[in-house]
Amino acid sequence: MKNYHDVRNPKFEGDFLVITIDGEEKRFQLREISSVLEKATDKERNTCIISPSGYGIHWPLLDEDISIDGLLGIIHRPEMKRKIA
Repeated sequence: MKNYHDVRNPKFEGDFLVITIDGEEKRFQLREISSVLEKATDKERNTCIISPSGYGIHWPLLDEDISIDGLLGIIHRPEMKRKIA
């Protein structure tokens, strides 16, 4: 299994989600990434699971998922197959 990212220490500081991604601390304003997390209680916010591959974070009490690539603005497009004429 390919590891996408090294994701550590998700925490909340005021209106921000703070996560260490690939060794660098990143801050994301909750209102810009998830209205569900923005309205959640501390218990709901602090109960999360980081996917083993580093693909995303899941909050089971909220049924909320966030992709790390999505947070970082990485867009994946399907590869185009070249037609051989």
